Formats: sequence, C-alpha cells, structure tokens
Amino acid sequence: RPSGGGQAVPEEGPEWPGPEEPCGRGGRRLRTAFSAEQISTLESSFQRQQYLGAAERRQLAGRMRLSEVQIKTWFQNRRMKLKRQL
Repeated sequence: RPSGGGQAVPEEGPEWPGPEEPCGRGGRRLRTAFSAEQISTLESSFQRQQYLGAAERRQLAGRMRLSEVQIKTWFQNRRMKLKRQL
C-alpha cells in the first residue's frame, strides 16, 4: 500500500483480481465499463425485448464477449431506468 494519501492503483499480477472476479472475501466486482458498441447492441436488444430468456442471454453474451451475469444485470438496470423515466 502506498504511503501517500491517494488510493492504491491495482497492478497486474496474481494478487489483483480481474474485472470479473470479486476482490477477496465479501469484496465487490469492479464496475464494468461497456464500450459504445456494446451499449448500442444492448440498447437495440432492449428495444426489441425488455426481458431476455436464458438462450438469448447466452447468445448475446457470447457475441459480445461479456458474461451472462453482466448481460442480466445490464437488462435489470435498464428496466429500472425505464421505470424511473416513466
């Protein structure tokens, strides 16, 4: 841990989990930064269908190189955003 007042910046190595992995026990995942292309694909899928079945989620995850959990969470968050807007 650096002795300065700032936050530690993760270095690549075995002790730092990747964006998909929890940060130790009870830790949280890092926030996924979706690319503009991924957001565009997700939005267009959402416009067609607000709820994805397991097969569609699996297919979309494979095509976009994201996990099914990330796709599921994005759709949940997008439905809540729509609900707030209405």
